[in-house]
Amino acid sequence: MLTIAAALSLFLAHPAPLDMPRAEAYLVNDGESIRLEDRYSVDDLWTSRAVLGRWEDDDGRFFTLSRLDVVPPKFAEAPVTRTGYTKDEALLDVKDDLGLRDQAVARLSPVSVAAEPESPRQAVRGFKEVLYFEGTNKNAVVCAFLREHGCAWRLAVWELLDGDDHDWARELFEREILGNWDELVASDLRSESFEEQVVKDNGKRRGDAATLSQAALAVKGLDGPARERALLRFDARSSVTNYPSWRVTESAEFSVLDDLGDNGSLVSAVTNELSRMRRRYAEVMPSPIDGSNVLAVARIFADRADYLAAAGDGMEWSAAYWSPLRRELVACLPEFSSRPEDDLLRTLRHEAFHQYFSYASSMLQPSPWINEGYAQYFEDEESLDWQLPAAPGTEQLERWAKALPAVFGMDYEQFYDGDSEARHVKYRLAWSIAVFLEKGAPSVRFQPFKNLKRDYLAALLKTRDMREATIAAFGSAENLANFVAEWKKFWTP
Repeated sequence: MLTIAAALSLFLAHPAPLDMPRAEAYLVNDGESIRLEDRYSVDDLWTSRAVLGRWEDDDGRFFTLSRLDVVPPKFAEAPVTRTGYTKDEALLDVKDDLGLRDQAVARLSPVSVAAEPESPRQAVRGFKEVLYFEGTNKNAVVCAFLREHGCAWRLAVWELLDGDDHDWARELFEREILGNWDELVASDLRSESFEEQVVKDNGKRRGDAATLSQAALAVKGLDGPARERALLRFDARSSVTNYPSWRVTESAEFSVLDDLGDNGSLVSAVTNELSRMRRRYAEVMPSPIDGSNVLAVARIFADRADYLAAAGDGMEWSAAYWSPLRRELVACLPEFSSRPEDDLLRTLRHEAFHQYFSYASSMLQPSPWINEGYAQYFEDEESLDWQLPAAPGTEQLERWAKALPAVFGMDYEQFYDGDSEARHVKYRLAWSIAVFLEKGAPSVRFQPFKNLKRDYLAALLKTRDMREATIAAFGSAENLANFVAEWKKFWTP
């Protein structure tokens, strides 16, 4: 059952992750360089900037707070870059755009909303207007409200549990949440402090620090690729702005979001290591793509349960992952580890390579032999440890040499197929290819594999097919056979 303590604990509850918008990659050639251009659903961008925060209490109720200050987009709008979206944003007028306000409420509400909202029985002190939109849906409180001197509507959605009394919940919300709004805002909602800044522009009212102006200020004086990077940085930072337990640490090419508490030395180590490794990735695996618009975002959870809530179903086996769709690397501090910080850095080196290589290949999926092989290689560049029950002897090496051409031709379904032992062998064969390319191939006479990585990336961008790229990179069956022979020499004990 709901209690007053439950209502008051909403802003002390667990912050729930906010999704980054889903990106779609385009390759753009401007005559001087080629670069990756991310385009997004306008609705995704609007939603990601509208939602200020989401919290979950100990019993599983969710509370979501959003801004209703930007006109909701039309469903049929074509995908846009962040720059294009920001330029076209239009602010919602609190007096004249009530129909658009109601559209925004309907888009953000998890339940169907009533055509005509209800007002509370009596005016709520400190608020110009309070409206309830949930209608006959008794499993949520959906409330839009405007403060007395506010320039933007807010939307609060409190998702209830079976057995919660809806009318009691609405009374609690009104008395304990809205009634204590100033105190809650002072401690938790950092963006609220901007709301009172209102200016006049050609007779049109707009909030200088509302979503539109905050994004504009973030990219003031920037244009082109640098503008896109700055807007991505703005959106990444905004996703945790209202979570006091989270912080943002930034470098030129990275934004690291974490809730690791007072462990500042670890955060510093993570940021420095990610920046260092990104330079190393570019040195070892140079890309023809101009990455000046790219920002590598990493989100690190202290608690594994929070990480799994963000990762979703089927990720229980993981400690980190790179999401090309959301353009972020997500990780958690390892559990049950004698060296959690070292293990985290090792895992990040692996996943950050996937992140880098995705951008380097314009989000085209590269073959697992190079993608997984180099991700393992960068975990520890100095290691020559096969990490198998026994180091390969001559006979075992011969069998693996015969299997190597098949590994080069595998897609991910084939690479991940089989039991855990079979997959582990394929992973280590991919790793052994990367080790050979970096430590053995430069010593082979005439260096026949010197440009293999470069040719693979160029062919992948041209053919958009991982298998065709591998065939093109080797050039001939004879060159592949020569590679296998030299690989076997390098690894012969």
